[in-house]
Amino acid sequence: MYTVAVTVMVKADHVDDFIREIKKNAEGTRKEPGNVRFDVHQAEDDKTRFLLYEVYQDKDAFVAHQKTSHYLTWKAAVADWMAVPRVGVKHDTAIWFD
Repeated sequence: MYTVAVTVMVKADHVDDFIREIKKNAEGTRKEPGNVRFDVHQAEDDKTRFLLYEVYQDKDAFVAHQKTSHYLTWKAAVADWMAVPRVGVKHDTAIWFD
């Protein structure tokens, strides 16, 4: 498995917009053959901070995801809503529990 954890800081006046758009991206991603899960978390102590937790069958599936129309549409839509550039940390699976 290949996991990407992305922290996104959204401008306060665009939180609702971001949630609407990330939902579309997540729905599209879940339909990709190489996607295992796509979770969106909102920080309890800071409603402008989000964690996107994405799991793919392998790195190639993630690379394919980054070329999809739903991802590219999302990326363009939210670009100006970011308070700071998003930070993604990529992980290879060390231990996997089903």
